[in-house]
Amino acid sequence: EPEPPRGRRGPGRRRASAERPPTQQPSPGRAGRNLPAAIGVGGGLGGAVLLPLFFYLPAFLLVLAAAIAIGIWEMARAVRRSGAHPPLVPLIAGGVLTVGLAWFAGPDALCLGLLVTVLGTMIWRLGDGPGDYQRDLTAATLIAVYVPFLGGFAAMLAAAPDDGHLRVLVTLVAVVLSDTGGYAAGANLGKHPMAPSISPKKSWEGFAGSVTAAAAGSALLIWLLFDVAPWWGALFGVAVSCAAVLGDLAESMIKRDLGVKDMSNLLPGHGGLMDRLDSILFAVPTAYLLLAVFVPVVG
Repeated sequence: EPEPPRGRRGPGRRRASAERPPTQQPSPGRAGRNLPAAIGVGGGLGGAVLLPLFFYLPAFLLVLAAAIAIGIWEMARAVRRSGAHPPLVPLIAGGVLTVGLAWFAGPDALCLGLLVTVLGTMIWRLGDGPGDYQRDLTAATLIAVYVPFLGGFAAMLAAAPDDGHLRVLVTLVAVVLSDTGGYAAGANLGKHPMAPSISPKKSWEGFAGSVTAAAAGSALLIWLLFDVAPWWGALFGVAVSCAAVLGDLAESMIKRDLGVKDMSNLLPGHGGLMDRLDSILFAVPTAYLLLAVFVPVVG
């Protein structure tokens, strides 16, 4: 490109000099994302969950149902890159039904909701003919199990009499501590990749940070809220952290197989909603089972 005449600058150009160095572009940070945007969006998501959870619990069901519907949409949109076309309408309708049944009627109804969702998807898909039927149905079944079925455990946690909101709180805190501890340890100490073919940025040092932070925080929080011995709370934190890391790796493997970086671009600094739910979806069944043992539901 020819230089502009001496003494004049082209539109929008600034010359660099010793007194005025070149303008630096903002970097996304060591983790490869816009950290301020990620923190702001994360705070907004936290408020959207915690406010109804503590002030009007039935509204939490609406928030959960909306999150499940968006997650199903993102997953269906992503798997289309592989050539599969799972029917979206029965998946979303069945997913919302599954969460509602889990909230009002417990584990048996959760399984019934999954069955209804899969059967409804099978029948709906018949209208498009036999071409690629098996592939579409396999993708639909994966989505039905991955998003609404696992998410239904969050509904059952919240629906526990008297302390459902606290059960959800300790689970979310354990996941957040796991993510935060893993990020801090991995960004500063990470040298040994954990699963380089799936998620190159995850390290064993980050995993150690995740487990340590979740164990310490859960030991204190569960002791304060449920009067359970700290070592049981630490065990809860370790289990939830391991499940959260597995959930993150599972979604990373799905995205790598589909050739996508994020499930969508709905959330600045985070990608899609499923990029935030991946850890939680694996963590809530683990938390539900452990809390059923450590803090049995009364009534």
